[in-house]
Parts: sequence; structure tokens; C-alpha cells
Amino acid sequence: MNVHFIAIGGAAMHNLALALHHKGYTVTGSDDTIFEPSKSRLEAKGLLPDNFGWFPEKITPNIDAIVLGMHAKADNPELLKSQELGLKIYSYPEFLYEQSKHKTRVVIGGSHGKTTITSMILHVMHYHDRDVDYMVGAQLEGFEVMVRLTEDNDFIVLEGDEYLSSPIDPRPKFHLYKPNIALLSGIAWDHINVFPTYETYLEQFRIFVDSIVSGGSINYNEEDEDLRRLVEDSENTIRKLAYHTPEYRVENGQTVLSTPEGDLPVEIFGRHNLNNLAGAKWICQHMGIDEDDFYEAIASFKGASKRLEKIAEGSTSVAYKDFAHSPSKVQATTQAVKEQFKDRILLACLELHTYSSLNAEFLKEYKGTLDAADIAVVFYSPHAVEIKNLEKITKTQIATAFEREDLIIYTHPEDFKSYLCTQDFHNKTLLLMSSGNYGGLDFDEIKGWITSV
Repeated sequence: MNVHFIAIGGAAMHNLALALHHKGYTVTGSDDTIFEPSKSRLEAKGLLPDNFGWFPEKITPNIDAIVLGMHAKADNPELLKSQELGLKIYSYPEFLYEQSKHKTRVVIGGSHGKTTITSMILHVMHYHDRDVDYMVGAQLEGFEVMVRLTEDNDFIVLEGDEYLSSPIDPRPKFHLYKPNIALLSGIAWDHINVFPTYETYLEQFRIFVDSIVSGGSINYNEEDEDLRRLVEDSENTIRKLAYHTPEYRVENGQTVLSTPEGDLPVEIFGRHNLNNLAGAKWICQHMGIDEDDFYEAIASFKGASKRLEKIAEGSTSVAYKDFAHSPSKVQATTQAVKEQFKDRILLACLELHTYSSLNAEFLKEYKGTLDAADIAVVFYSPHAVEIKNLEKITKTQIATAFEREDLIIYTHPEDFKSYLCTQDFHNKTLLLMSSGNYGGLDFDEIKGWITSV
């Protein structure tokens, strides 16, 4: 099968390209720019385009499928040529469904936690040598790629994103997978550029629940009131199985989980992560893993990349970075780190980087989210606001939104970096939350500051 990727360099797209190459397909692709690590990984397999840009001449009648990435535009020259030739054009999720329509599809959705839950499931399967197909949104220890596709595996585990499928398909990705087994971790309004009201956003999850195949099942976090009501109100003929946060305690910086077999020390921490663990356990049991075997495996799970990832540790200090950017995740992550290291000063830094977080109207959703921190810092780039064509936001607006009088706000990367490098990290925990990089912050430098304490 000949497959051509329009915008092959994306994090998801290049992993799918690598998976198809491994499967024996002929893979080609184009992109106007490709960054690391996508560039090196494609180059290692001979899939890196010779030149960056869009080349309609690459699109020929012998191509069996076009996979269209979100980075491309609706007027992309290669897309227009594909449409002119009448080639089959797939969005990323559509193509994944085509590859998995004869498998048992396990789809993990929710506004937050889906990457972590998917990663937990794959960690457990890998630990017990159970081979499954998968698509996950973060690099995992022990896994070479983020997408795996085979002819033989019965199960495929898919992280179900609610964002748009492609430039010509505005449906949320997770509407296209038609799960046999599903999980929803919670609902917290996000992607306001696409879903301008909470009700519009909520409707996407109703559609997802109704897309589960008849006779299938959904596991859902019953602690989320809107999610619980949405699932219970669905008339789809599926099994509805609730889960909740298990009992746990924190002793000397160690989280201990209560299980039927006794206390179990675990590497992860935070109420939200243990809630994720409860959901992952259910899914693994659906996939044939006994409860005892699940606990044995999950004890060694250290987390997905950029999800509460420990980046440095000294004798009395530690630093974590986390992908948190939505208000609910920022609050949960900040509280989790403070609970884990309650006797240390918590310095929590949040970069407002996404379209939603830089929207003046949405800012009020951040009220109280950094309250668990002893020192709270917010960084944002006025230039990023301009690029996204948003209304200017001021430091006063941010301070008012967070409702914290001692909030420290930076708008220039060098000023933020200078602040961090002059900190005394003795008896201190540093938490860096962002889907960006604070205007080019060098995380290796941070390691030096922390480990020298």
C-alpha cells in the first residue's frame, strides 16, 4: 500500500508514518518545516522529505491513501491535487480506524488524564508481555514509537482527543474511533477557539458516548458530576461502569496505595493520578489482566513524558515539569505536588501558552488554581497573544483572574530565567507547568541549579 502524508512532521503524524513503514507500507510525505525529534526519526528510516515545502507533482494516481495532518491548510497544493485526482483522503483518526476496524478498539478520552491513563495501560501490558497495538500522545519508557499497528494483535488502545480531525474535517478525533471499550476521565472546558461554550464542548462527549458500539462498555470517573450525569443519561445500549479515586496516604514523600492485598508504594503521586490509576485498572481487567497482576505492574510506572516528570533532584530540592495548562489540571497538579512535599516550599510556575489560556474571557477560569503553591509565578508572551490574533491581556487582568495578590508575573523570557536562577532552592520544590517552553528555557540548566543544592 502506498500512503502519502501531507504534513508528515507532526508529533502524531510522523509516528503513524513510522508505524506504517514498519508494517511494510510504502510511505512518502511532505511538510514545510520539520523539527526534532521528528526530523531525526524520519531521517533514520529514510522517510524525511528531500526538500521542505509542498510539491503537487508528488501526488500521483498510484497513491492508495492520503493522510492529511492538522498542520496543513484547506488550500494546500498537495491536498488540492489529491482532490482533483479523486484520491482517498483520510484524516489521522480516520486512517487509524481503517487500520483497526477488525480489532477490539479501546479508546481513552477526557479533558485531562487521557495520555497518562493510556500510558499506564500500555505499561501494564508491556510488563506482562501482552502485545497490543496502540496510539499514545507521549513517549513512553520501553516503547520505541508512539504508534504501533500490526495485522495480528486483537486489541488496539487509542488516546481519544476531542480536537478537530483535519483542516477539512471539523469532527473531534474521538468521534471516529467507534470504541468497543471506552473510558472518560472527566470533562473540563477546553479548546474554546473550537467550542466557544461549555455546552458545545459537553455535547462532544455525549456524541462520543453514543458512538460506542452496541454491547460495548464505558468506564467513567463518577467524581465528575457532569460526566456522571452525561453517561447515566445516555440511551446507548452499553455497560456503564463507574470508578473513583482509591484510598492512599503520603508518608515521607512516598505515596502508598491501599489495595486488597495490602499497602503498595507507587512511583506516581497526586489524587488525580491515582484516580487515573483506578480507571486504567478497569480497562486492563477488560483486556484480561487480573487485579493482582495490574498492581504488580503499576508499582513501577513512573509517568508519561512531560506528565509530572521529575527533571532534577537534590538532597533537599526537586523539580518537576508538567504539560498542565487547562485550569483543572493546573489546580490538580499544584495540589498534588504540595501534598507530596508538604514540608517544602512549593514554587509553582505556569506559562499561559494555549489559545484558551491567553483568551481574556477565559482567564477567569484560573481563579484559585495556584492557591496550593507557596510562591506562584505566571509567565506569558505578549508576542504569542499577537500571533494568535487575540485581544491584548495585561498583568492586571491576570492578577485579577487568579485572585492572588502576591502573584508574580513575567512577560520576558530573560527576566523569568533570571528570577529562577537567583532562587535559593534549599528545601524547595520547583513545578514548571506549560505546553510550551517559557520562551526557550534550558531545562538542563535547571538541573544544575537543583542538584547543586
